[in-house]
Amino acid sequence: MRTTTTRKALAWAHGCLSVQSLGGMLGPVLFLLPDGRQVSPLHVARWGHDPRRGALPEILQELRGEWPCVPFGGDADRALAAGWTATGESFAGATVPHGHSSNVHWDWSVCDDRQLNLECRYPEDHPIRLLRRRIVPDPTAAAVDIILEIEARRACRLPVGLHPTFRLPLRPGAVTIEPGEYDRVWSFPGDVEPGAALFAPARQWPLLDKVETRGGETVDATQVPLAAEAEDLLQLTGISGSVALHYRDEGFRARLDWQKEHFPSLLLWYSNRGRKAYPWDGRHVALGVEPIASAFDLGPAISSASNPLELAGVATTLSFRPDRIFTSRYRLSVEAAV
Repeated sequence: MRTTTTRKALAWAHGCLSVQSLGGMLGPVLFLLPDGRQVSPLHVARWGHDPRRGALPEILQELRGEWPCVPFGGDADRALAAGWTATGESFAGATVPHGHSSNVHWDWSVCDDRQLNLECRYPEDHPIRLLRRRIVPDPTAAAVDIILEIEARRACRLPVGLHPTFRLPLRPGAVTIEPGEYDRVWSFPGDVEPGAALFAPARQWPLLDKVETRGGETVDATQVPLAAEAEDLLQLTGISGSVALHYRDEGFRARLDWQKEHFPSLLLWYSNRGRKAYPWDGRHVALGVEPIASAFDLGPAISSASNPLELAGVATTLSFRPDRIFTSRYRLSVEAAV
């Protein structure tokens, strides 16, 4: 098995991008705005060249940008609120964080000056057989179109998601999360990171800008980075398939659009200096903006079971058949903004 990460890059009239074999991760992407400014919204973890990174799970070793997670999350022993049970479908490999493809090197397929194509084959005992990923810069705009194809080996129900991760400035509240229309905000039913949780657990609210903390205060969770040190998750359900991040100090918006019929929720990963162990070291600041059909990142056994999200009518899995290729399209773009 290949252990050295390889990379390919593309340049076009409105930017340049890089894709790596490990996890098939896209990033960084440098966009050229119409006024001549260059902006790079995707996150690249600072430990990517640290010689100690080899001891980390593969997904973390060169963490960056955007990639697909099939399945999303991973099965694990967790202390969760009532109603969250690991009684659904599981399988060999279900404990791998964010799925096999997030932790191995993808194979390069057709790559030219217009597109990059990769594919990832899954183990023979996995319900998924193959993932394909096509990354195509828009020749007319500061935008990148991405196509994900999933081929199943057998019929199954899995949580699936996309994992764009955005860089954040140091100043608290320098970026505003601007989601499209959504129904509810759900908080994680436990501790994402022991001692670093911020939001009141297993709760729901109508608005992202009024979320209750564990201390009983109300915070505006649209303003990032957060002022508090925290590691937490919020899930927006019934979202319209669009979200923007307004980098107010830098004068631009990064926008993500996806097929809401595939991914009806948006998971927000607030990584805000809350994790103290290596490689986070209490310094990691980034925002995951993750379209999902999943119950948070709780893995197949919980997402495919009866759970509070599913009982509320929120899809927490996708169904796959071996005779039908699943195809989903999404788009990352930037625009000037005041």
